[in-house]
Amino acid sequence: MSYSVNTFINKTSGSPTYQIFFTYLTKYPIVLALVETYVVYFNRLTGRFRIAMTQISNEESRKRQILDAALEVVVKKGYADCRMDDIVEVSGLSKGAIYWYYKSKKEIFLSLINHWVNKFGVTLNHIVEEDHSASDQLHELFAFFLNIFEKNPDVLKAELEFWALASRDSDFRKKTQVVYHELLELIEATVAKGVENGEFKNLDVKVAALSIMVNIEGIIWFALFDADGVQARHYIETISDFILAGLSKKTIGENNE
Repeated sequence: MSYSVNTFINKTSGSPTYQIFFTYLTKYPIVLALVETYVVYFNRLTGRFRIAMTQISNEESRKRQILDAALEVVVKKGYADCRMDDIVEVSGLSKGAIYWYYKSKKEIFLSLINHWVNKFGVTLNHIVEEDHSASDQLHELFAFFLNIFEKNPDVLKAELEFWALASRDSDFRKKTQVVYHELLELIEATVAKGVENGEFKNLDVKVAALSIMVNIEGIIWFALFDADGVQARHYIETISDFILAGLSKKTIGENNE
């Protein structure tokens, strides 16, 4: 929407205060000209801002389109057999459009990891920062990863592909190390909270957190193989109860038994 002094006068004509103000302006053409100049500048500025925001939105949409296509391709073909042409075909964008944002398939997949970190990191940090017990927070962490498995198992399948790449590619190794270090820190913070408030027994926080993370990652197995009748949800619920039982302090009655 653009504005002009006349438009504003018409819209505020019912206000005595604004009538006096604009009557004053019309008596002094120089002041009125300055106001008109400001309004023109304001319209141009807001117009450019809207255009810039639209461009940013379009760019983010295209990048997401490319990353979604890359995920689909890497799950079907693996990283080694994935080609830029495959991503072009699945995305529906031109090759030029994809190369405008990403110079190589490696850059695309490293950006995909960044996308997951930004997307999932918000929820993970929220879980840890909530004013809940440490046990409830760990339950929520397990539930979070179960939700990923149930709604988008391709993410876990691609994650396994990146694990393999990390063993022979330094860029993927550095990227995945950062991801897992941040996840480990979140789990450590939750376990430390439980130890400090007396909810958990006094133990090695880092070792406990590492054990929890390894068990969480075990859900990837369900994304790849037949679990011989075991459901992922049952696995998560059982393993989370098992871990919490090991962390929690026993009651006096239990200790006497």
